[in-house]
Amino acid sequence: MYTMRNKVNKTDLLMSYVVKLPYFDFKTLNAVEKNNHYLKTFVNRYKQRGEIISLKKGLYTTKKFLDNFNQLNHFNSFVPFNEFIANILCQPSYLSLEYVLAENNILTENPFGITSITKNKTTKFINYFGQFIYHKIKDKLFLGFTTKIRYENQIAALTIFKASKAKALFDYLYLRKNILLDKKSIDELRLNISEFKPIEIKEFNSYINLEGSKKMKEIYNYLFKND
Repeated sequence: MYTMRNKVNKTDLLMSYVVKLPYFDFKTLNAVEKNNHYLKTFVNRYKQRGEIISLKKGLYTTKKFLDNFNQLNHFNSFVPFNEFIANILCQPSYLSLEYVLAENNILTENPFGITSITKNKTTKFINYFGQFIYHKIKDKLFLGFTTKIRYENQIAALTIFKASKAKALFDYLYLRKNILLDKKSIDELRLNISEFKPIEIKEFNSYINLEGSKKMKEIYNYLFKND
């Protein structure tokens, strides 16, 4: 009888701990419980109940955390959490490419997933929240993003790394530079370049100069120098 009460109390303690966290892994749980076999049983049981949600192998969140966070911030979707977790699934990374361009009305079509830039290998994750896509870029080009604590309350602060509009455009074109053969191929992307202000064009050009290739300079001229 003592053992059963002890197990129930242990489970309650673990749940009361993880529902306050935006994400957790087994190392996090070791602060409360050292027995990894017990922890695997605990996680699997609550995953089956829908109370623990898998983000990727070994990384989790809870439905209770999401419900509490959205309620306190008056959110009706998972968008804030999706942006935050995109940075966590693959580190270091920042939101960019189609996701940021669509958000700023540069693309005419919505992306199929949340797109990011990373220093690591190109990869993707699919989970309860959707598809998270990561593209590798050179270390010297891993810049041009802001760091903001956009959603903060007594539950948690979600720090989000997101490219500027100009950097998102650069990343998008840089990854396609070898297939953008002429102005026609760029026009076919149907980019709303008119959305860019002169200061943003100047910023975009600074990334072109940093990258340094003749091809990217040609792309810049096709976009902003030719009628």
